[in-house]
Amino acid sequence: MTLVRCPWANSSPEMQNYHDHEWGVPLYDEQRLFEFLCLEGAQAGLSWQTILKRSENYRQAFYDFQIDKVAHMTADDIEALMQNPSIIRNRLKIKSVINNAKVWHQLSKKQSMVDALWQFSPKEAVTYAQHEAIPAFTEESKQMSKWLKSQGFSFVGSTICYAFMQATGMVNDHLSSCFTRSRSK
Repeated sequence: MTLVRCPWANSSPEMQNYHDHEWGVPLYDEQRLFEFLCLEGAQAGLSWQTILKRSENYRQAFYDFQIDKVAHMTADDIEALMQNPSIIRNRLKIKSVINNAKVWHQLSKKQSMVDALWQFSPKEAVTYAQHEAIPAFTEESKQMSKWLKSQGFSFVGSTICYAFMQATGMVNDHLSSCFTRSRSK
């Protein structure tokens, strides 16, 4: 029996594995949420497959996305990362990861960042059929983006936030025909 997946997942074995085992699985681990927020920011203007192929390199470059370690990275670290061909060498995106770690670290002293992010998850589930277009952003992702920006985060526009919400299971955008639809939120 052939499994029916969301069409985008069939573009490569890596994308298929990501779709089947990660994308849309509700995630409540603070470090992994931070990682996904950073990787989605790195994706801006690029394909997810480009970032997915480099995700292990990003983990190595940014201390497995350990927030306190990333928050203490320096200008020298930025210069070293600008020479690292295994990640996207965009200075603004690299600085954003470090900035966002600093902001996250400070906010997490006052509140649960897991709760802060999950508050934007829509209360009502939406199901998309094969022929329907999935939006690039929603009212909830616009609200998340606005809140994150107000706290000092960067590379967190509404489209990035929606991709983050999809990836971390805050929304379930597996198509109604997809075999993973029922296992998600």
